[in-house]
Amino acid sequence: MNSLLKLLSTAIALLSILSFSFLHPTHFLGWKALMSSQQVADLVVRNGVIYTGDDSLPFAESMAVANGRVFRVGNNSYVQELASYGTEVLDLGGKVVVPGFIDSHVHFIPGGLQMMQVDLTGVNKKDEFIRRIKDAAQSRPCAYANFVVLMDRKCTKRGSWILGGGWNNDLWGGDLPTASWIDDFTPYNPVWLSRTDGHMGLANSVALMLCGVTNLTADPSEGTIKRTPDGEPTGLLIESAMSLVMSQIPEDSVDNRREALLRASNLALERGVTTVVDMGRYYSGTSANLSWEDFTDVYQWADSMSKMKVRVCLFFPMETWSRLVHVINKMGYALSEWMYIGGVKAFADGSLGSNSALFYEPYVDDPNNYGQQLIESEALFNMALESDLSGLQIAIHAIGDKANDLILDTYGSVASTNGPRDRRFRIEHAQHLAMGAPHRFGKQWVIASMQPDHLLNDADTARKKLGKDRADNGSYLFRSLLENNALVAFGSDWPVADINPLSGIKTAMRRQPPTWENAWIPSECISLDDAIKAYTISAARASFLDNDLGSLSPGKLADFVILTTHSWEEFAESASASIAATYISGVRAYP
Repeated sequence: MNSLLKLLSTAIALLSILSFSFLHPTHFLGWKALMSSQQVADLVVRNGVIYTGDDSLPFAESMAVANGRVFRVGNNSYVQELASYGTEVLDLGGKVVVPGFIDSHVHFIPGGLQMMQVDLTGVNKKDEFIRRIKDAAQSRPCAYANFVVLMDRKCTKRGSWILGGGWNNDLWGGDLPTASWIDDFTPYNPVWLSRTDGHMGLANSVALMLCGVTNLTADPSEGTIKRTPDGEPTGLLIESAMSLVMSQIPEDSVDNRREALLRASNLALERGVTTVVDMGRYYSGTSANLSWEDFTDVYQWADSMSKMKVRVCLFFPMETWSRLVHVINKMGYALSEWMYIGGVKAFADGSLGSNSALFYEPYVDDPNNYGQQLIESEALFNMALESDLSGLQIAIHAIGDKANDLILDTYGSVASTNGPRDRRFRIEHAQHLAMGAPHRFGKQWVIASMQPDHLLNDADTARKKLGKDRADNGSYLFRSLLENNALVAFGSDWPVADINPLSGIKTAMRRQPPTWENAWIPSECISLDDAIKAYTISAARASFLDNDLGSLSPGKLADFVILTTHSWEEFAESASASIAATYISGVRAYP
């Protein structure tokens, strides 16, 4: 009987391996080692509640790991026979185990860099916003001589700039910050503070002067310079206008960006995240080269020096699609067990908080504004057509209902023109949808890459900006998308929101903003099972990684998380748990 079970386990692993090549032109790494004659596990995890994410065996008591991959799952006695001298045995004491979480949308290096800058995340008072900038200015004084250099627009000293991000004006009542808030105590330091969504930023008067932004400066295409009634810049720059300042900020050093990767990775592991889908330092108004610089200077370096701590799937600006095709032709999609090529990304619109998300109807608080379309439709279609024809996966940022329909139309036209194949088109965010859009997601097999924790702040904001009816009928439609057979993948958009899957899972289940007594659109709440799948197997499928990651199935990489809870039923009821430990390839990575 035991021999038959061993044979069955081997056959399942082999079938999983053979099927991989039909899904995507990546390589199933390490399979030769897995399928060797070894019949002894390196690690046996036993006596737990193991949620596998595999519908063929949803739960198990025990799991064996060999050569960094899941070797066997089942009851304790079935797995224990693989233990021998030298096998590490981990007794879970009844704790719950889930597959390693996959964050489907992060800006990993920017998040790590922001950890080294002025953190304005969660600030809910104007006075606190001002205090943090004042403290930063006092901690890095700039000599008068440096100010003269600034007047000549030749300042290159990194320390003279005060950088920060994460502010959200909705948290302190909605008033937008202006340069006048911080000018008095930053007379010699240029300041740049990005809003939490990355679609708006605040510059002080020194920074505006350094960059030549005056009352005579015209708004750039698809961007806005906020002005006083007299026409003077307030310091706020939206969308492509941000590049007027950001292009003048001295580049982060390679050492800083490598340190940012380390900090970001440690935070991810602490939160149970074993894989991230990195959209890079590519925001509206930034250079398309930044993501490529991080690829060569940071990721390839870290991979070659064995310094990677979490797995990354990388997306690059769509305008550089031909460069990415060259890399894939030369190196493949799976560069190692740590680094994968995802595809290309573009922007259709801006953000709700910056009033630049594109809607069919105008903003209630800005009646002449429908948002901004950040790329002309024909140009977007042509780039998407060429990218798709080259076999690349495409992800496009869309938040407003009109922007989402625009991308669904574009995807439909591209698929019709280029013919059928397994594309896995993605829409990043998909926050506000018009009637019928969830059905189109399912019918067109378009992935909704969404961030549950965004709704915690957006509930009040959406009602204010869109009106209650529009906000409550089309926002964060998790259940509607799932019921229309759309694939939903969850992430954080970190550093826009915290990289914290357990928080995202709870939000998707409860949909309860901090100051609310009840759920926002309770009909769109989803189950624990659906929420975890959106962070694991569905997230893996959304990036063509599902034969390597996403579930604790034989043959897959042994990435898993041990939770503090001892009961799946209590977890499903309370939607609360903490991370006890994070394992990658069967090796403990946290704590």
